[in-house]
Amino acid sequence: MTNILLLFFAIPIAIIILSIIFETIINCPIKIAGIVFAIFLIVTFAAFDETFLIFTILYTILAFIVAWITKQWTNNQSDCQEESNCSDDSNDSTNSNNTNNTNNCRCGCNNARRRLL
Repeated sequence: MTNILLLFFAIPIAIIILSIIFETIINCPIKIAGIVFAIFLIVTFAAFDETFLIFTILYTILAFIVAWITKQWTNNQSDCQEESNCSDDSNDSTNSNNTNNTNNCRCGCNNARRRLL
């Protein structure tokens, strides 16, 4: 009974939480899924038998899905924040004749932040 609770409740919750945390750090869902698969593959043959391999594949798929959703959500949030920050600048640049301001502020903010990371 305790193994069933562990397999269907505790480990998936831990996978969800860790996938969200690691996605914000690594920012690559495929790498997150690969790390989860590698860890659980070792655990499969070190502590369990071959039947745990099915759960390893399911946990890997779960980790990828959660990491992908987290990536989409964080990208959407950052786009919305940049759009609201840059909208004031674009209104000012249309009213003045300053050639240094550009209207594609959203792309510029995105590229500058990616270069920093």
